[in-house]
Amino acid sequence: MTRIQANLVLLLAAAIWGGGFVAQSTAMDKIGPFWFVGLRFAIATLAVLPFALMEARKSKAPLSRNGLLSFVAVGLALFGGAITQQIGLISTTVTNSSFLTGLYVVFVPVISVIALRRYPHWIIWPAAVMALFGIFLLSGGELASLTRGDALTIVCAFFWGIQIILADLFVSSTGRPLALSACQFAVCAILCLVIGLFVEPIDLAAISAASREILYVGLISSGLAFVLQVIGQRYTTAPQAAILLSSEALFGALLGALVLGEKLPPLGYVGCAVLFAAMLLVELVPELTRRRSRLSNA
Repeated sequence: MTRIQANLVLLLAAAIWGGGFVAQSTAMDKIGPFWFVGLRFAIATLAVLPFALMEARKSKAPLSRNGLLSFVAVGLALFGGAITQQIGLISTTVTNSSFLTGLYVVFVPVISVIALRRYPHWIIWPAAVMALFGIFLLSGGELASLTRGDALTIVCAFFWGIQIILADLFVSSTGRPLALSACQFAVCAILCLVIGLFVEPIDLAAISAASREILYVGLISSGLAFVLQVIGQRYTTAPQAAILLSSEALFGALLGALVLGEKLPPLGYVGCAVLFAAMLLVELVPELTRRRSRLSNA
């Protein structure tokens, strides 16, 4: 897969996640967040597991214990991001949630520098600021005073940043994207369902009422989009992936307006243009730099 193809795969994942915001929000009228997230990722695990087993049979070497533990670490980060985002959606809007979740576009390069001493291409920094500014404009250029849901979504963005970095690190070292996906889904599902048993009632009627949302985010938003993420990240860098994935806010805001009647303000259209400009910069500048370098060395 070329870098351009990988980035298109990541953009598709972002579009699917944007649609997932709407399903996640409407589900909170029917079911508790722990049961919703737990069932979502249980379905995602079952959907990906057959392909992960096929991948294992084709692999030249079995997955090591350290490899498995690294996948569990990604699952813990996924759990932190998924559950704080879901609880946050109880008391914030789809537009605000998609904006605040997009803060991981800033967290990823900062965490990469502090924890891994990885210094990205210089264009990542202005592009990250542009992407964040574009997401801010998408919300209308202002946010109401922070609610509990908004604060939880900021925490969620930090966990997503860690998940993106760990997925990038471990999928590269193991070459097992489907195994990573199945494992992280299973870890998140088990943790949420176990906690749900103690903090939320078991209500089969509520599960039935939210079944469409659970199936969408389980099979499409989780099972498909997260697999696209880890596959795409094999061929690009974590900061570039973060900026491309941040476009989920664009899709989330648009679908929130279409399905839930949340209004996209005039500044939101400017935000769309800024966001796509940031993605183009991330795509084009490193490629032009490499070409220039090759020409100068020829």
